[in-house]
Amino acid sequence: MIKHLRVIFLFIITLQFAHAQGGRQFKVHTVSFYNLENLFDTTDDPKINDDDFLPNGSYHWTTENYKKKLSNLSRVIAEIGSTDNPNNAPVVIGVSEVENRGVLEDLIKQPALAKYDYGIVHFDSPDKRGIDVALLYQKKYFIPVSYKNIPLYIYRDGNVGKKEDYKEDDDNTETGRVYTRDQLLVTGMLDGEQISFIVNHWPSRSGGEKRSSPFREAAAALNRKIVDSLYKNNPDAKIITMGDLNDGPYNKSVKKVLGAKATPEETKKGGLYNPMEEMSNKGIGTLAYRDAWDLFDQMIISEPLLKKDYSSFRYWKAGVYNKAFMTQQDGRYKGYPLRNSNGEAGFSDHFPVYLYLIKEL
Repeated sequence: MIKHLRVIFLFIITLQFAHAQGGRQFKVHTVSFYNLENLFDTTDDPKINDDDFLPNGSYHWTTENYKKKLSNLSRVIAEIGSTDNPNNAPVVIGVSEVENRGVLEDLIKQPALAKYDYGIVHFDSPDKRGIDVALLYQKKYFIPVSYKNIPLYIYRDGNVGKKEDYKEDDDNTETGRVYTRDQLLVTGMLDGEQISFIVNHWPSRSGGEKRSSPFREAAAALNRKIVDSLYKNNPDAKIITMGDLNDGPYNKSVKKVLGAKATPEETKKGGLYNPMEEMSNKGIGTLAYRDAWDLFDQMIISEPLLKKDYSSFRYWKAGVYNKAFMTQQDGRYKGYPLRNSNGEAGFSDHFPVYLYLIKEL
C-alpha cells in the first residue's frame, strides 16, 4: 500500500512540475551544502586540536554520540530537496567541519545513504581545529575529472599573499599565518555535462565581525579568482560555489568582492547570481545567534546556469532545508537548529541549503 501511495505521489509531483512548465517534462537533480558542525571521530589525532571531541574531553564525545550524530546527519542528507525531488537524495553535496576522510566514509555507509553509493573528494586542510571541507557525489550521476585544494594565505597583521611572503612556522602573534580551510575545486561530468563545484568554509568572525572581515574578503577574492579562471577557460562554464561563508549575502565579501548579484536580471555574462539574497531579505536563515537569524550558508551560481535553454542543465530554484525534526522543540532556543549540547549528539547548528538543476527530457 505504501509503495503504491509513493508511486501516486511521485506521479502527482511530476504532473505539477510539468504543468508549471507548460506541459514540458524535466529531469531534476538536487545539489546541496551542509555544515556538519564538528563531525569528529573519537580517536585522538596528535596533529590537530581534537581533545574536546574525545570520550574524556569537554564534550564527552563517546562512540554512542558519534554513531548518533552520523545517523542524524545521514537522515537529513537523504531528505534534502525532497519537497520537489522526492525520488532522490542530492547528487552532489558540499560539506564542511569534517575531521578527516574517515568520518565521511562512516557517514556514507549509514543505512539512509548507503544505497546512493556516494564517492568522496577530500583533502586535509591546515586548519588547526582539524576541520575540512569535502564533496560527496553519487557515482551514478557525477564523475569527477579534476580536483584540487586551493589554500588561502592570510596573516594576523591583516595582510594576504602567498606562502613565500611569510615563514610557514611563523608563530608571531602579530604577523603569523592564520591557518584556515582550503577552498576545494572539483570539475566533473554531471550526466555527461561539465560542471564545476567550489566548496568553501570562509574564516570565522572570531575577534568580531569588523576585525575579521578582511579575512573573509580575502577568501572572497580567492573564490572570485577561481571563478574567473574557470570562465577564462570556458565563457559558458557552469559553476556552483557554495559553503559556509561566515558572512551574509549582503556583506562586502559576497556583494562587492565576489560580486554576487541579487537577481538574475542583474547577472551579466561572466557574473554570479546569489539566490540566497532574496531569502535573507525575507528573514530566512540557516543559523541563529542571540535570537537573530542569518544566512551564512550559500549557493551561488554562474550566469550560464540561468539561461532558459533547458536542453542542458539550468538552475530552477533554491531553498533552506529546515524541517521540524532538525530543530530545538522547546526552551530558550526553541526553533534553533538542534545542535550537539549537554554531551548529547544533535544534528548541526546550521540548516543545509540546496538548489535544483533541471534539464528538459
